[in-house]
Amino acid sequence: MYRWDEKTALVQTVDFFTPVVDDPAVYGAIAAANSLSDVYAMGGKPLTALAVAGFPKDDVDEATIREIFLGGLHKLREAGVALLGGHTVQDKEIKFGYAVTGVVSPDAVWTNAGARAGDALFLTKPLGTGVISTAIKFERAGRLATEAAIAVMVELNRAAAEAMMTLGAGSVHACTDITGFGFLGHASEMAQGSGVTLEVNVGAVPLIPGALDLASNRSGGMKTNEQHFAGGVRGMSAVEPAVLALLFDPQTSGGLLFAVDPAEADHAERAFEAAGVTAARIGRAVPRTGATIELR
Repeated sequence: MYRWDEKTALVQTVDFFTPVVDDPAVYGAIAAANSLSDVYAMGGKPLTALAVAGFPKDDVDEATIREIFLGGLHKLREAGVALLGGHTVQDKEIKFGYAVTGVVSPDAVWTNAGARAGDALFLTKPLGTGVISTAIKFERAGRLATEAAIAVMVELNRAAAEAMMTLGAGSVHACTDITGFGFLGHASEMAQGSGVTLEVNVGAVPLIPGALDLASNRSGGMKTNEQHFAGGVRGMSAVEPAVLALLFDPQTSGGLLFAVDPAEADHAERAFEAAGVTAARIGRAVPRTGATIELR
């Protein structure tokens, strides 16, 4: 974030990744939604984007490349973001995403380090995109799970962010998007940065239909997340292994995790509902207990 003047700050972010689905246009749309998420997670408005891409020299036809770019462009237009250009290079593996510029008020920035004891925790998308994407690559994902995961990944986090902007000033104490570190990784960072412990009601955490059936296919990212963050998480032994795997599952274009003033929690639920966002109230922040996360 770069403070431009007293009323305006620029938000800059970049993200790109290899294909997570077979359809090139859908892949482009997911890459765009994912790249915009950091701006929404800060309470900002994305304005412009630059495409960042790498493609093999001979193994991908021009029609496929065109579809990837068009899928991303349509999603940017849905978000009201202008595509200004970009840059491509030759690469052995397809990679695609965007560098995004947004704007935010310096006095209304959401960070992942402001949660307070008593705050209500809301999660705006279900978990499981990582295991389902991995299953798609190995042709193990069923149609329903694939379609459900795609619907989650192409959904912009704009509506969820805008719903929380309708609350009273200062009602959102912290926010983060759930991406590569998985739910427990990003929640742990919020807890650590805020000096609190997050109590999570595991049964309230939403999961993508079909994800549990695929959770035994553990990805490298899932294992890395568990190795890095499990030391601060209590209560894992009481959680079903497949569910625990999804809590560590790296997400692509995941939802937003909000810590909201408890006095505004009911208002937040109504705001999400009015915006058409299926957000789950999954726990609360409490004074630091020694753990970053307590699973209940």
